[in-house]
Amino acid sequence: MSGGHVIAVDQGTTNTKAILVNAAGEVVAKASAPLRTSYPRPGWAEQSAEDIWSSVQDAIADIVRSGTFDIAGLAIANQRETLVVWDAKTGSPIAPAILWQCRRTARACEAMIAEGADPVVVEATGLSINALFPASKLAWVMENVPEARTLVAAGRLKAGTVDSWLLYKLTGGRQFATDHSNASRTQLFNTGRLRWDEDLCDLFGVPSSVLPEVRPSDSRFGVVAEGATALEGGVPILAMMGDSHAALYGHGVHAPGLVKATYGTGSSLMTLTPERVLSRNGLSSTIAWSERGGIAYALEGNITVSGQAAAFAAEMLGLADAKALSALAQTVPDAAGVTFLPALAGLGAPHWNDNVSGTISGMTLATTRAHVARATLDAIALQVSDVFLAMEKDIDTRLHGLLADGGASGNDFLMQLQADILDRPVMRSGEAEVGAIGVAAMAMQGLGGSSSVSEGQRSVFEPRKEAARWRSDAIRDWRSLLARLTSDTAHPTR
Repeated sequence: MSGGHVIAVDQGTTNTKAILVNAAGEVVAKASAPLRTSYPRPGWAEQSAEDIWSSVQDAIADIVRSGTFDIAGLAIANQRETLVVWDAKTGSPIAPAILWQCRRTARACEAMIAEGADPVVVEATGLSINALFPASKLAWVMENVPEARTLVAAGRLKAGTVDSWLLYKLTGGRQFATDHSNASRTQLFNTGRLRWDEDLCDLFGVPSSVLPEVRPSDSRFGVVAEGATALEGGVPILAMMGDSHAALYGHGVHAPGLVKATYGTGSSLMTLTPERVLSRNGLSSTIAWSERGGIAYALEGNITVSGQAAAFAAEMLGLADAKALSALAQTVPDAAGVTFLPALAGLGAPHWNDNVSGTISGMTLATTRAHVARATLDAIALQVSDVFLAMEKDIDTRLHGLLADGGASGNDFLMQLQADILDRPVMRSGEAEVGAIGVAAMAMQGLGGSSSVSEGQRSVFEPRKEAARWRSDAIRDWRSLLARLTSDTAHPTR
């Protein structure tokens, strides 16, 4: 790979980022393109699939314009669990992309659980039935988009996660594939047998014929078609991974013991396991990635609203942004008994309850905006702690610390709160684009280049001894509110 560069695209919910990495593993250029999310009904969340594709084209074009480089390959990390459905003949979507955050199928999922379907699904996929995953979303499309069944009958319907959509567009429609990490998040893929599960397709009422081929994460997925992007035609696509998986890889985690937490719109925590582990504590069993050497398994917990809680609270309090919220929160020593449960799109891991809504508790006449701001940041850290502790229970091993990345991880105050709540060190990456770094590193290995990409100087936040009393009080109030809100709406343990 002498002199060659890799472009790594990280297609996220709020924006698409791209980085350019040289043969020494150094990030030499960056680009970003924004994305808009629509909320057409309560609980619904959508994006234009064409806008997603355009944002990738824009980010790549910005990288190409930044200088003259020999581009040896392209790699893709992507927002997961978002479903795109399109017509293979026209290459156009037949409906908006249904985001991972969308809860439109929550009641249908509850009905399936009530009918006793959950144990079968968990055994096959490691995932409890939930509106987060694409299986129920595709079932909704089949029932509610009239064109879908007609296209299935004609052999023209394609359905996949964002990586499949981007690969299809990048290759001019020549390749329709996904990798094991993304397939494992669909709730239609048997993670033990490593294949689409026909019984699950029948259970959800979706045709397996519309699903992509599943390949190892480090496959050569095809080549960029002439005119598809600002790149010259023929650039190979060398790696694809879900963004959370790519971030774990980007942190250099290749053995169990540490947890990765991405603080984005929601949060994903992931830790490697020695083998496939089915959770007993509300987590998901997933495939971290696959390479020619085999499959890496992991446990994951998905928090539906994490960093987004800060943006939401800032708007509600009339503040400019999440940064202003954090500054206000730091003007008080604690939340003075105020607890905020940011279940603004249901309650995710490890509690999994779609019937709980966002709630603020413990306010008195002495409560100020600063206390609510502080409770919001506390809530982000407490949600992460719940997943972290569930992971320890599932693997029956103490975890050593947390590796943090994502937009909200740039907040030093939040990271210190996180270390104090966990009573473990928190290590933050020096690079914001850890997902892109991870998939770039995988691609570069395929080219015989550096096996790692520099993620900059890590910042370490150690738990403070003086925080012990606050930690105890915050956890007590948090668990009390959780118990009160979930007692009448509890779901079976995930």
